Amino acid sequence: MKPPKELRVSKDRAVMTVLFSDSEPAELSAEMLRVLSPSAEVQGHSPEQRVTVSGKRHVTISRAEPVGNYAVRLVFSDGHQSGIFTWVYLHELVTSKEAKWQWYLDDLQQKGLSRDA
Repeated sequence: MKPPKELRVSKDRAVMTVLFSDSEPAELSAEMLRVLSPSAEVQGHSPEQRVTVSGKRHVTISRAEPVGNYAVRLVFSDGHQSGIFTWVYLHELVTSKEAKWQWYLDDLQQKGLSRDA
């Protein structure tokens, strides 16, 4: 997978715009990126270990750091920094943004959790 043509964090740090050569620019909220982080802290080491992260509505992106030629590490305002977003995973988030977000919202509701802290 080729790297995105552009990665841009908004001035308010709440949104990252991602542009791959085969798609339109996509805006991914910091909240979405945080709660769907590919880190072991969130994803676990198996589907059964996956953690539903709540209370991140107001999280922002503090920094975006390149990782070789294959990924970006996002550092969030809540201190989370262990997620390495590969180009493949970012592309998956871009192309299935609505479905992944709805899945997250349904998961929160099912577990009685909130987007607010």
